[in-house]
Amino acid sequence: MASTALIESSLSGIPVKRGKVRDVYDFEDRLLFVATDRISAFDWVLCPGIPDKGRVLTQISRFWFERFAEIPNHLISMNPADLPLPDNADLEVLKGRCMVVKKTEVVPFECVVRGYLSGSGWKDYLETGAVCGLELPQGLSQSARLPEPLFTPATKAETGHDENVSFETMCAGVGQELAEQLRDLSIQIYQQGSEYACEQGIILADTKFEFGLLNGELILIDEVLTPDSSRFWPAELYQPGGPQPSLDKQFVRDWLESTTWDKNSPPPELPEEIVSKTRDKYFDAFRLLTGNECTW
Repeated sequence: MASTALIESSLSGIPVKRGKVRDVYDFEDRLLFVATDRISAFDWVLCPGIPDKGRVLTQISRFWFERFAEIPNHLISMNPADLPLPDNADLEVLKGRCMVVKKTEVVPFECVVRGYLSGSGWKDYLETGAVCGLELPQGLSQSARLPEPLFTPATKAETGHDENVSFETMCAGVGQELAEQLRDLSIQIYQQGSEYACEQGIILADTKFEFGLLNGELILIDEVLTPDSSRFWPAELYQPGGPQPSLDKQFVRDWLESTTWDKNSPPPELPEEIVSKTRDKYFDAFRLLTGNECTW
């Protein structure tokens, strides 16, 4: 393994909120996002972490923010030294895994776009013939490409699992005008990202976006089209009718599903082989999407 996983960052004296993957430091009008190497699945943070995973997530997000430059986003800088850091801050640990971002009023919904029938969408379709209440043609197979991308919002859970909700529920929560903006912009970004990814040999099966409001303007925030927030499938191996090989954390979910773990008690430790292969998949996604090697 090339490096040790960063499980938790530390900036003394700076207020911090720790999510499943990111440590978010509050600098009043700006935030510092630090992507650690924690990995989560089924609402649990797993052990050990995946070395360099946070850097991969950060650099892929940077790539997409720059590619979608016409869409307002929260990124200010990739350099944590642009903030008044404490004197003892370890910049080497932070290297490659930080984003200085604008502080926004976060929209309280995940904006999920599905282009293929997989994951919870496949389970929903088997039971109801629909995905999140949106009717689909009969006889579709697992991993089939959908007739058109579906927008299926979900509530944002501080802890536990996000819950799929109807578009009408989203409208009731944020207003119809903003909900329609969120839907249309999410589908637009998904389609643009999917077309580009396809050219690089990757199928973007589904993804989720987050948005915030700043002075009344809707802006793209958090991470964008990463192996944590998306399903990436190697296009050359795509074969509808079952699960697909992945370049994302589905590989870890699949390993967990193969164990006797009940998902209600602390999860088993990831074997070294699973950690190594997961790291390789994240690096492969980075190389294919950006055309660059993983140098930070």
